[in-house]
Amino acid sequence: MSDAISPRPSLGELLSARRGRGRRRGRLHWTDVFTWVYLALGIFLMFGPVVWLVLSSFKTPAGLVEFPPTFLPLGQISVEVAGHEEPLPLFRATLEDGSVRELAQVRRIGIVSQMVDPADPERTFRVPIDRRAPVREFRMAFENYVDPLKRFDFTRYLWNSVAVTVAATLVTLLINSMAAYGLAIYEFRGRRAIMLFVIGTLMIPITVILVPVYLVVTSMGMVNSLWAVILPGAATPTGVFLLRQYMLTIPTDLIEAARMDKASEWRIYWRVVMPLSLPAIAVLAIFSIMWRWNEFLWPLIVLSRSEVYTLQVGLNAFQGELDVQWHYILAMTVVTLLPVVLVFAFLQRFIATGIASTGMK
Repeated sequence: MSDAISPRPSLGELLSARRGRGRRRGRLHWTDVFTWVYLALGIFLMFGPVVWLVLSSFKTPAGLVEFPPTFLPLGQISVEVAGHEEPLPLFRATLEDGSVRELAQVRRIGIVSQMVDPADPERTFRVPIDRRAPVREFRMAFENYVDPLKRFDFTRYLWNSVAVTVAATLVTLLINSMAAYGLAIYEFRGRRAIMLFVIGTLMIPITVILVPVYLVVTSMGMVNSLWAVILPGAATPTGVFLLRQYMLTIPTDLIEAARMDKASEWRIYWRVVMPLSLPAIAVLAIFSIMWRWNEFLWPLIVLSRSEVYTLQVGLNAFQGELDVQWHYILAMTVVTLLPVVLVFAFLQRFIATGIASTGMK
């Protein structure tokens, strides 16, 4: 029929046509501008502090405490002056006649600096400190990274953290996956009650169980050993819940087919369920690595010998009662961030799939 009424276009088609006309005209819609500004602001808020941390880790102790602070790591230039054994710091000074000269500071007395001209050391100047500014250049203090590794045995702390993280992650994946397998695959009375009890332990603050767990660790003779950090947190309710929710999505026909083929429960768990649960296992592995790598309170309690310190406890050693070595703390903080970033970069493709399949928010 020629007079048939054509269907009305949907809202999505109208918006697409409008965006298409805007692009043909070469102009951006205000929503595009807002989106780009919003994304740029989000990137700045997320990565700005990290960039500031990395750049500050290359600053000298004097550069960290100066005000106003500088974004880039800058170091003051020093020059050799005849008649002085040590290099003298160079300043750009404004003299009484209004001229500006680059002078080297010999000493500072109160609010007045005694300065000399590097080209003519016999001529001295007295300049108020508010009329001089240091002459600086871009300089990265790599000794902030080298000195802790040489002087403070930070390499041992690094290997202790790697050993604790790797061992604890493997134990966590094994125990939590076995518990999740039993709660997801087997049908028995009280299964839901057990799962509610496991999730309910999330509401117990860690400070409540510190003393009982410490007494258990002490009675087993594991104080001042890395096993005292590895074993107590091996079973986590978050890991059991995450893996159980994912294993519930595995078809039961696969389990029944494996049992009909005379496969043992261990073989079903290891050869059927675990390979199918790799996305959720990868998510739990990332969580476990971040938890164990950044753990501070529990290692601080059970480890008192410097030979078994982890990275986080070793960082605390740079903070004294009267002096805080911020340049070392910032540099070693960057070192502690690198493994987590690398692990996240390699396993991030499993995060969306794993979390979406487990129903976590």
